[in-house]
Parts: sequence; structure tokens; C-alpha cells
Amino acid sequence: MRVMSQSPDPLARMHTMTERKGKSGPIDVKALLRGDEEFLRALVRTALQEALEAEMTEVLGAEKGERTADRLGYRSGYYGRTLITRVGKLELRVPQDREGRFSTELFERYQRSERALVAALAEMYVQGVSTRKVKAITEELCGHSFSASSISAMNQRLDDGLAAFAGRPLAEAFPYVILDARYERVREAGVIVSQAVLIAIGIDWDGRRQVLAVELANRESRSSWRDFLLRLKARGLHGVEFVVADDHAGLRAALREALAEAAYQRCYVHFLRNALDYVPRRVDDDCLQELRWLYDRRDLAEARRDLAQRQSR
Repeated sequence: MRVMSQSPDPLARMHTMTERKGKSGPIDVKALLRGDEEFLRALVRTALQEALEAEMTEVLGAEKGERTADRLGYRSGYYGRTLITRVGKLELRVPQDREGRFSTELFERYQRSERALVAALAEMYVQGVSTRKVKAITEELCGHSFSASSISAMNQRLDDGLAAFAGRPLAEAFPYVILDARYERVREAGVIVSQAVLIAIGIDWDGRRQVLAVELANRESRSSWRDFLLRLKARGLHGVEFVVADDHAGLRAALREALAEAAYQRCYVHFLRNALDYVPRRVDDDCLQELRWLYDRRDLAEARRDLAQRQSR
């Protein structure tokens, strides 16, 4: 192993190891690479560095220092670039040309990987994974552990982006608005509590849906829904003609205060769920089928007529 360490070139090291091992029998290159992480990292770095140099040569039409009439430009030093790969963190020297025209395509794959990694970090953040666990996961995934400050900085950028989205002005009209709430377990001051997540979805005149707001509240009440709707109006919500929501008493009271001009309809899905509470479980499917059939009628008169005909058969 002393002979290998004397050679700075990983490709030369590979040749030396193969020669020495080859005298006594076949060599298991895979096992060799798995057992020497530093060597594998150096090998990959050398291959990438050579690819960068070759790419620059192709762009300029000349080797480094070569004099030719077909030359398209001149080299102008290097800048550093760090890549986080499966074999660890690689420090590369990216060549530059005087006119600044050279742009390597070598990093595109790694940029996609970096974006995927940042997306994974964002998902872990949203799911409430601790910084310590995120650090361990990233180290296991790519051989490089992000510091707690790096992870916090990423999370801060996510917070800033979410805050900008949540507070964006609502310039266009949304004639249709869907309101709903769900309950989630949230850590608050070190204690896990259940909190309501209030959600508003707007539908414009072209039928496009847009999430208008998602906010936490201690509970689903008249005051929480009223404040939620008033904040939406302060951001510019206007032109609302029709609101679909469940039959929550506090929500309906808040609508009368904040969106009195809009018509209200009970949510069809919530109604179906509530209806099943009054029938045995064994007839759930039949009940849903009957109710959906009724909802297909155009008005109450048609529903009564078709229902009477159906019962008389």
C-alpha cells in the first residue's frame, strides 16, 4: 500500500494495483474500490476534471498553449466549484475563457440532484423532522452532512417563500370559493396539541383553482373563520358570489359577517358523509348510490318526480 500512496494520480494508482495483484491472480476491482473511499473519490474527481479540460479544448478548438489559426479563444484561469456526489464532496477547478463564453454541461445532472436534495430537505422540514435527523440522513444519502446552520438557512428561505405566498395580493376576482378545515397534530411549546388548519380555495371565471390561504387556528369557530375571511378580504379577495362549505355553525355565522353578499351551499361530500351516520354500515354503498342519483336531478321538482316514479316500480 505504500507504493500506491506515493502516486498522486489515482489512475496511475489503479494501474499499479492491477499490475501488482495481477501477478498472483485475478483482481476484484469492485472490492478494491469499495474498500478505498478516498481513492474512489480521487478517481471520480480526476475523471471530471479531465472532462472539463476536454470540453474547454473542444469549445476553443485548441489545446492549452497550442498555437493554431483555427483557435476560437483563449483560456483565462479557473474558478472553484464544489460538487456533492455519491462518493463525497469533490472540489473541482472549472476552466474559464477570456470572453466568458464557456459554459459546461457537465454539472446539469448534479444540479438536478442538488435540486432533488433540497426538495427532500424541504419535505423533511415540512414533516417536522429534527435538524439532527436531517443532518444524519443527508450524510447517509450523499456522504456529506449539512451543518445545522446550513439546514436552518434552507428552512429560513422556505419560511420566507411560504410567507410571501401566504401574503400575496389577490388581484383577480374569485366568484367561487371553497372553505374547509382539517385537524393536525402540532408541536407547540414542547407539547403536541390538535389544531385546526383552515383552507380557502378560489375558482376564477375560467374554472382555474388556486389555493388562497392555509392558516392554523386553535379551533374551528366563528371567530377563527371570521378573522380568516377578513384577512383574505384585506389581501384583496373580491367578487365572491358562491361559497361551498360544510354545515359548521361557526363557519356559517362568519360567512354572514364577512361575505354576506355570497350565496352559501352545503358541501356535497360533507353531506354524504353526514348522511351515513344515520344508516347501518352494511347499507353505506346503497345509500351513497341513491343520494348521488338524487343529486343528478336538475331541481327539487325533478328530484321528487323521479323519486316517486322510482318508488312506484
